[in-house]
Amino acid sequence: MMKVIIDRFEGDFAVVELPDKTMVNMLKILLPSEAKEGDVISITVDKEETKSRKAHIEKLMNDVWED
Repeated sequence: MMKVIIDRFEGDFAVVELPDKTMVNMLKILLPSEAKEGDVISITVDKEETKSRKAHIEKLMNDVWED
């Protein structure tokens, strides 16, 4: 899990501080609507959802290419 801190908002972007203190722009649309300056945002990879989506796509592909 990565945690970033919202430093400020500029137009359509939130300027966030990464764990290594680097500042980067992140689209505001990717943040929860209630997010505000100073909030800590957690970014995670949902491995179970990824696995489920891959299995679903494989099934669809197999159905399409089935003889």
